[in-house]
Amino acid sequence: MIIDCHGHFTTAPPALGQWRERQIRAFEDSGARVSPGELVITDDEIRAAIEGGQLKLQRERGTDVTIFSPGAGKMAHHYGDEQTSLDWSRVSNDLIARVCALFPGRFIGACQLPQSPGEGLAASIGNSVAELERCVEELGFVGCLLNPDPSDGYWQAPPLTDRVYYPLYEKMAELDVPAMIHVAMSRNPALQGTCAHYLNGDTAAFMQLLMSDLFTDFPTLKLILPHGGGAVPYHWGRYRGFMLDQGRPPLEEAVLGNVFFDTCVYHRRGLELLLDVIPQENILFASEMIGAVRSVDPETGRRFDDTKYLLDSIGTVSDAVYGDNALRVFARLKGALK
Repeated sequence: MIIDCHGHFTTAPPALGQWRERQIRAFEDSGARVSPGELVITDDEIRAAIEGGQLKLQRERGTDVTIFSPGAGKMAHHYGDEQTSLDWSRVSNDLIARVCALFPGRFIGACQLPQSPGEGLAASIGNSVAELERCVEELGFVGCLLNPDPSDGYWQAPPLTDRVYYPLYEKMAELDVPAMIHVAMSRNPALQGTCAHYLNGDTAAFMQLLMSDLFTDFPTLKLILPHGGGAVPYHWGRYRGFMLDQGRPPLEEAVLGNVFFDTCVYHRRGLELLLDVIPQENILFASEMIGAVRSVDPETGRRFDDTKYLLDSIGTVSDAVYGDNALRVFARLKGALK
């Protein structure tokens, strides 16, 4: 079974974005709320979006299952207040649940969390705990997206290792679900979203983990760094040296029991580096289709996000990378597939 651990509903029907625009505008203009009940999307609209997009590419590329979440860039946690974020997250997650129900066995949900920056962070973590529990226990989701920068480009929140996040980690450990550490949009003009903010987020979060004792406090916690871990594999030696300089445990001992990397790397040499540096038991197949990069690579004639084609061409990739690792990291996935 080929399991893609990283997919977003980037082809959602236009009504979703229109509802979100009205929600943001109403709050900014007067503090008013737009009811989630005002969003109307039919099953036929969802089928058309999926069948002409993600499902079509699954079949063409020979993948079986996608762990599916709301569009990461659209999480945009800086808008509004904690209630704004909670309403938006519930709307987005409920839509993912409908996709999974319409295409059973093809898409399994991972939820957006209703985070907020600034003074609302602590309250929003409480909301995130409740929303994670709802999505896992009521909707059958198997994971979540955790934004290390809810200020969306300005890095105004404490590190993910701060105790403000501990109630969320306690719930993740209780439910036995992992989080993919994934930033949202960037509103900082100095940080382009796709190629700067996303990769910077992966790299920055890894360093936060290295400087902490988070996994001593939560030994079963599982976190996934997308996009191949950003700069992490390329600078593995720097991280190893830092840990030695600081008298910290060896790098591999400190993180590889809890941190995993996906294969959203869009060229063969980058994937070869990832496979050379990171043990294959810590790598999960992923493509992020249809997502960050949608064009065709003139060097291969394939779309950049066809990572299965790239991995297949390497020839030394274990079956575990393609599926078994995802079943191990997403402990609820096997049950969801049944």
